[in-house]
Amino acid sequence: MSNPNRLHIWLLSPYHTGSHAAWANGYQAHSRHRVTLLTMAGRFWKWRMQGGAIELAAQGHSLLTQGDPPDAVLATDMVNLPAWLGLMRGRLPVTVPVVLYMHENQLTYPWAPGVKPDLAYAMINWLSQLSADTVLFNSAYHRQSWFEELPRLLKHFPDYNHLSLIDQAQRRSQIAPVGIDCAALTHVAARSPQPGAKPPLIVWNQRWEYDKRPDRFFRLLYRLDGADIPFRLAVAGENFRQTPDEFGQAQQRLAHRIVHWGYVESRTAYIQLLQQADLVISTAEHEFFGVSILEAICAGAFPLLPTRLSYPELIPPALHPACLYRTEEELFGMAVQRLTHPRPAPPSLRAHAQANYDWPVVAHQYDILLDALAQR
Repeated sequence: MSNPNRLHIWLLSPYHTGSHAAWANGYQAHSRHRVTLLTMAGRFWKWRMQGGAIELAAQGHSLLTQGDPPDAVLATDMVNLPAWLGLMRGRLPVTVPVVLYMHENQLTYPWAPGVKPDLAYAMINWLSQLSADTVLFNSAYHRQSWFEELPRLLKHFPDYNHLSLIDQAQRRSQIAPVGIDCAALTHVAARSPQPGAKPPLIVWNQRWEYDKRPDRFFRLLYRLDGADIPFRLAVAGENFRQTPDEFGQAQQRLAHRIVHWGYVESRTAYIQLLQQADLVISTAEHEFFGVSILEAICAGAFPLLPTRLSYPELIPPALHPACLYRTEEELFGMAVQRLTHPRPAPPSLRAHAQANYDWPVVAHQYDILLDALAQR
């Protein structure tokens, strides 16, 4: 019999890599409950959404055969939840609550240039939401953008689109942010500029993909370089086979500014790099949450971010004027100010991140929600 004070949670993660794996492992490490991960390798995302439920159901059957049932199920948006529940029929008790966690969605996530959107994956997201008892979004922006676009998706189909279900799903949805390991990122060394110190360090630690708009980022740096503004550059973040051309061009044009280039395999080395950064800048066209930006903030970097997407949620309102920009021209002016008059990021910025996104805080929030569902 399950201990009523400590639940057994199955966490389904069919695309177990990058931020998805960090999220699952972080919750497992910080939850007061026992969290068992049912995972698959993080590749072939389309196949994971189409057929990953088969392998996850096989793993579930194995656990049930061992006499290890869950008190609650927490699945990522990469799970075809109705397919998984169908495959578990007759084995998983119908009383077990099921929660869907939306890291991203395939409706408002921008497709690569020249790629025709495939509505089938957005429908998997929608059917999964209808199958869950509760739907969690990682940011209010993500939740709002999904439910604003969803009617247009359903109206695309000729009949029986059940638009009335949107309001029901929205009422069953909540906001639950991603956790960040702030303790490991905290930088205790003083950041006050010293005489003869090196120029301020700008870090890029986001994915090397089109939706992060590297063209805007490097356009800013070329302009700063042309104006002889002092800065050094570290370009990290995960890169893929089809890297936008802007990265190769920038590596040549800004070679005299670069102190690091490429993905950092070691987590320790990555944290050390962030702890040296003075500025973290986003020019993204798309962002559902912003893990990499929060990591840089926790490490002590000052953020310059668009005043849209999920970014306003990450920054204390009192610091919005200092951290958020509206136009590329405004970003240039703010960057010049931060680089020519460098000063440490205000302690309140990191304190806000720790108070709202540190894993112990976030895991406790998840625990309370799952407790309540399991007690119904």
